[in-house]
Amino acid sequence: MRTRLAIKLHSLFERHFPERRLFLKSDNDTRFIRLSSETQVAAVAGVAVIVGWTAVATAILLMDSIGSGNFREQAKRDQATYQERLNILSAERDARAQEALAAQNRFNAALEQISAMQSELLASENRRRELETGIEVIQTTLRATMKQREDARTELATIQQDAGEGDMYMAAVTHPEQMNFMTEALARTAEERDQIAANAKDALDQRDELELEIQLMQERSDEIFRQLEEAMVISVEPLDKMFRQAGMPTDRIIEEIRRGYSGMGGPLTPLSFSTRGEELTPDEIRANTLLQQMDQLNLYRLAAEKAPFANPVSSVVRFTSGYGTRRDPKTGGRRMHNGVDFAGAQGTDIFATADGVVTHAGWQSGFGRLVKIKHAFGIETLYAHNTKIRVKVGQRVSRGDHIADMGSTGRSTGTHLHYEVRVNGKPVNPMTYIKAARNVF
Repeated sequence: MRTRLAIKLHSLFERHFPERRLFLKSDNDTRFIRLSSETQVAAVAGVAVIVGWTAVATAILLMDSIGSGNFREQAKRDQATYQERLNILSAERDARAQEALAAQNRFNAALEQISAMQSELLASENRRRELETGIEVIQTTLRATMKQREDARTELATIQQDAGEGDMYMAAVTHPEQMNFMTEALARTAEERDQIAANAKDALDQRDELELEIQLMQERSDEIFRQLEEAMVISVEPLDKMFRQAGMPTDRIIEEIRRGYSGMGGPLTPLSFSTRGEELTPDEIRANTLLQQMDQLNLYRLAAEKAPFANPVSSVVRFTSGYGTRRDPKTGGRRMHNGVDFAGAQGTDIFATADGVVTHAGWQSGFGRLVKIKHAFGIETLYAHNTKIRVKVGQRVSRGDHIADMGSTGRSTGTHLHYEVRVNGKPVNPMTYIKAARNVF
């Protein structure tokens, strides 16, 4: 059976590939090479395999070249989109900064108005007290004069009852000095009464004018208080929200800042317009509330400078790796990434994200050239893989200070910044702080 199949295959090959001979002739001899049907089939098959492989390889190379081009174009488009988004965020940040500056200016102007209003209120209260004292003196004098007038009238009526008109006439003729004295005394009393009445009317008019002036000042004071209260809401609420989104307990932070700055101003002294130990008026209560809010705003701003809410690099970088489990770029295995990575050009400026003290500025295995900064509230930030360090251990830095240049030292696959935030020694997601402050600073 196998022999018959071989004979049929040989006949098929003979039909399409008959036996051929290649003659090789030299000067002295002639030789030939016999090409059997099987040999020809094998040669054709080999040529076909080589041609097919060449075509497939060429197609693969072309597809890879086209795919690489598309990937590069897509990467360029993604980079342009990311850059545009960064520009928009930068513009929004600048707008928020301008709004915060305008709010601060309005706050300062309102504070000046409160100082002027306080002076006016004190002057008005002094004038009111003086006027009340004058009115009391005038009223006392008027009552005494009116009593004297009534006594004189009573005495005159008694005299008239005791004596008739003839007796009065005789008394006037007999004692003219006494009658003149009495007449002049009554005239003076009448003039004093009229003068006191006029003074009392003037005092009442002045009181009405002063009450109107006080009412206008009260309305103006209410408007100033309303503007200040709105400014406080606009200024304090974003900062409070920023701390809460970052998971930072505001009460403990404010208390810690208050203790640290108690010798440099601390809480503002409450207002008190009264010197007689009386209860505070509603305006005084509102003013004290505003001063407490101002104090809280000041403490929030101090705390914001000490927490890492700023971005460690400028906007011309690329966010390449986030916080959490990821594929290790060296080994390919799954590992925990305790920070975030920003890729940029060699030597890109790196900035401190909060006020603090440098605790490490040198080489550390894996991190390369590393900068560590200790901040308030148990927070520490790390800036790794730098090409150059621009601070020293023990140096005090402020938010926004240039501390290093971006590089690729240590365990790194390219130029980038590895940025970490640790709270009480435990790593947390740095983007929590950066995103929380995105619409504040």
